[in-house]
Amino acid sequence: MDIIVCIKQVPDTADVKINPETNTLIREGVKSIINPFDMYAIEEGIRLKEAYGGKVVAITMGPPQAEEALREAISMGVDEAVLITDRAFAGSDTYATSYVLSRAIDKIANYDVILCGKQASDGDTAQVGPGIATHLDIPQVTYVKKIVSIDTEKAVVERMTEEGYDVVEVQLPALFTVVKEINEPRPPSLRGKMKAKKAQIPKWGAGDMDVDPEKIGLKGSPTQVVKIFTPPRTGHHEIIEGESPEQIAENLVEKILDFIK
Repeated sequence: MDIIVCIKQVPDTADVKINPETNTLIREGVKSIINPFDMYAIEEGIRLKEAYGGKVVAITMGPPQAEEALREAISMGVDEAVLITDRAFAGSDTYATSYVLSRAIDKIANYDVILCGKQASDGDTAQVGPGIATHLDIPQVTYVKKIVSIDTEKAVVERMTEEGYDVVEVQLPALFTVVKEINEPRPPSLRGKMKAKKAQIPKWGAGDMDVDPEKIGLKGSPTQVVKIFTPPRTGHHEIIEGESPEQIAENLVEKILDFIK
């Protein structure tokens, strides 16, 4: 079974900074980690390989420093990795990003399952995984909490909902976005760390893939960030008083009824 895991290197949530001029994330000098939800996708890919054989390839799109995330994935048990990096990709929104990743997956060619975390901690859009599936024209199931069964032709998965979960059967190849309930990511092994240190990670740019230059970077992004700001907090508060708890409760009820009127 051939498995592709799409991951993203994101700023540590405790240290997010925005460039006020470009409205983009400042990545230089900021501690970066693998997107937490992507860790579950990595683990699930490795478990599928252990159960059914095959290999796991991790890919990420980002600046050169994103290679660190791929090496961490290899240290966990991923077999191969590819870094998608090019100045031409700078400023890509979720549409352009999913397009570029789909072109990279097309170049890899062999895949049965594509795994993604349900969303990235820096954007929280949950759009890239579904976007990849749309560009590739393959089935997708989002918010997967369990892969019940899988073979070369189809998979049965449990998809988390607000009320519980749905059981979905889907033809392969397919893309799944996973939630944290699906597994518990393993720590890197010593052997894995040694393999990751020695691994040769190819870097693909726009010229290495079949990409339309009109669909990448800022030019290929239908959405753009115009302004980033912290919404001002406004409101009114009042302390309800009374001679006893019962009196306070009565006064509170009166205030609420007056507000409703």
